[in-house]
Amino acid sequence: MTGINRIGIAARYSDLVILGETAYFSGYVPETSLDLGVSEQTRDILDQIDQSLREIGSDRSRLLHATIWLADMAAYGEMNAVWDAWVVPGQAPARVCVEAKLADPKYRLEIQVIAAC
Repeated sequence: MTGINRIGIAARYSDLVILGETAYFSGYVPETSLDLGVSEQTRDILDQIDQSLREIGSDRSRLLHATIWLADMAAYGEMNAVWDAWVVPGQAPARVCVEAKLADPKYRLEIQVIAAC
C-alpha cells in the first residue's frame, strides 16, 4: 500500500505513522518527570504531544482519539485536572482511560493519540 509514512522506525514499532491526513502516534511516557507525581507526568507527556503535533503541522485542536493508561485509577481525578486544562474546549477527542500495569514502575501513565494532520 502506498502513502504510508513511518517516522522513527525501530525494530518493534514506529514513533509515528501517517496515512493520508491521519497521524497515529505511539504511546508517550514521562521523560523529565519520572520521580514526580501524576500531575507532573501528565504535563510532561502533554508537552511532548504538543511538540510532536507541531512537528507535523498539527495541534491539539485536531486530536481525534486518545488512549490513557493509568498505573492506578485512584489518580484519575488528578490526571483529569491537567487534561481538562490542556484540551481545547469544544474540541476534545474521543478518549478511553483504563488502569494498566505499565512497562516501568516509575511510569504513572502513558498516553497514545491519533490526530488529523
